[in-house]
Amino acid sequence: MQTQPSSATLSALLRHESPNVTYLDPDGTWPIVWQKAKGMHVWDESGRRYLDLTAAFGVAACGHAPREVVRAGQQQMGCLMHAMGDVHPHALKGRLLAELSRWTFERWARRDARRGGVQVGKVAKSILCNSGFEAVEASLKTAHLATGRAGVIAFSGAYHGLGYGALTVTHRSHFRRPFQSQLKKFSHFLKYPSDAVAMRQGFDQLERLLKKGGVGAVIVEAIQSRAGLRIPPQGFLLGLQERCHAHGALLILDEIYTGFGRTGLWFACEHESVTPDLICVGKALTGGFPLSACVGHSELMDQAWPRSSGEAMHTSTFLGHPVGCAMALAQLELLKSRDLARASSRQGKCWIQQLSQHYQAMSDRVKVRGRGLMIGLELIDAKGSPDGLQVVEWAKRLLKEGVIVLPSGARGEVLSLSPPLIIGESHIKQATNKLLKTYHQLIKS
Repeated sequence: MQTQPSSATLSALLRHESPNVTYLDPDGTWPIVWQKAKGMHVWDESGRRYLDLTAAFGVAACGHAPREVVRAGQQQMGCLMHAMGDVHPHALKGRLLAELSRWTFERWARRDARRGGVQVGKVAKSILCNSGFEAVEASLKTAHLATGRAGVIAFSGAYHGLGYGALTVTHRSHFRRPFQSQLKKFSHFLKYPSDAVAMRQGFDQLERLLKKGGVGAVIVEAIQSRAGLRIPPQGFLLGLQERCHAHGALLILDEIYTGFGRTGLWFACEHESVTPDLICVGKALTGGFPLSACVGHSELMDQAWPRSSGEAMHTSTFLGHPVGCAMALAQLELLKSRDLARASSRQGKCWIQQLSQHYQAMSDRVKVRGRGLMIGLELIDAKGSPDGLQVVEWAKRLLKEGVIVLPSGARGEVLSLSPPLIIGESHIKQATNKLLKTYHQLIKS
């Protein structure tokens, strides 16, 4: 039975919010109510400070409320608070679209030219959206228009969002089952590979599906975040790209979480030098404003979408919001000027090595994995099964110690660490000490 929360804010949520949104632990230990955030830290409504190892779902890549991004948003709000989406544009929308092109397909084309490879799409065109799932749905529409094929291949553990289009390619039954009768079946799910053997088997299944001719796209997360930080074997993305192109299907990369430096390169697909046909970005794009994008090379976008004759086929009231565009431009400049992808790579490698050494004696119970500042600690119980209950308890103990983390995975069996990319050595040392302290408390309890 839910007891009445002591916080007025939580009491209001209990009384007025849909019961399926905010989890309120009956023992009162979860959640905290955020009051402010700056840099690496969050303060709750009682004034207590916490070290944030989530970057607020990966959004605060440059830290919480960086001065440059806040100033850009404030100045824009004083000048132009809202525009008209697909009707009367504003200058920052054009600037952001050009910047997204430079960050993606233009940069990849230069890379491929240096290597003497085939250059695909020297310029990008984008559809700006509000949330990550909207970017995914825009990519699905683009693929369908471009290929004329309805089928989409996705992967086990996939999380692409919860709108009905995105939900159709999202795998976990927790999200899908209640709405299954309203979903049109156009997706096929293959196993997300954990090793080279599974990858080869998956490629054989993929080939069989592609040869049937009804598949227009393959959508995949370069690293699965919500599924528990699952990193595929090297060659997976490249193999998908080759097979898609051989059969006239499009490769859609969902980099909403991994994009903009999270994995140690600006985009996770760059670990294999893969150029997707479409890439979905969001989260870290603005540092805190709801804005996302579906980005594709210009030839594809021109092939798929007819020029507007006055009524856009895919749009929204807040498309290309001027405040969001201003913040995105400032955020991208900050990411680049501070070279935060390189910082993520350097700090991530050191931290993963430290954690692996600390937990080496317990490697049968704690599995450490990661890339850049996208790190997971998976707990295994005495029977060799994922131990989600213990991870949830671990997260609660860390919160009590002033550290914010989140469980991930189908059973919540992985403790995810995705801090702001500005994290310093002192923060890592503090976090590691708290991780070790609370883990030892956990196994003794």
